[in-house]
Amino acid sequence: MVGTDVHSFDRLVDWLERWHAGRDDLAPQVRLVVQHGRSRAPRLPDAAPFLAHDELQRAMTEADLVVCHGGPATITEARRHGHLPIVVPRDPAHDEHVDNHQQLFARRLGTAGMVRLVESEADLVAALDKGIADPLAYALAADPDRNDPRVAAATAVGRIVEDLVRASRAPGRRRWWR
Repeated sequence: MVGTDVHSFDRLVDWLERWHAGRDDLAPQVRLVVQHGRSRAPRLPDAAPFLAHDELQRAMTEADLVVCHGGPATITEARRHGHLPIVVPRDPAHDEHVDNHQQLFARRLGTAGMVRLVESEADLVAALDKGIADPLAYALAADPDRNDPRVAAATAVGRIVEDLVRASRAPGRRRWWR
C-alpha cells in the first residue's frame, strides 16, 4: 500500500515487481494485492490505484504480510489488523514526498520494533523472503500478560472494597453504620 499521496512511489512498485518476478517458484502460493496510488500500474494481476475502505480492510485481514509506505494511518491500520508492517518510507530525494517526515517517523518506529523498516531493495527482498518462509515473523502476537478488562475492573472494585473494610476496622475509628 502506497497510500493516496499525489506523489508517485514507483520505486516501491518496481521493487515489488522485481521481487515477484524472481519468485516464479512461489507464483501459485504468493498473491500480491498492490494499492499503487498515483504510481505507475505494476504488471501484477491484483493491482489497483486505490481500494475502497472495505476492500482495504479485507485485504489487510486476509494478508499474511503488509508492505506499506511510512504513513502513520496506514501503519496504524496494519498493526490494528495484527501485522508488523514492512515499511518503506517515501524519500523526497526521489520526488516521492515533499519532506522527510516519513523517513524520520518510520526510523523511530523501526528502532522501537513497531515496524520492520526497509530502505533498500535488498532489505525488502530479505524481509519478504523471511515473511514467505515464516509468516508469523511479521505477525503481532497477542499479549498473553494482558488482562481481560472485565477481570481488571472486578479486581479494582475488589481492592476498593477491601480498602474500605480495612479502614473501617482501624483502631479508633467509629463505625459509620448503626
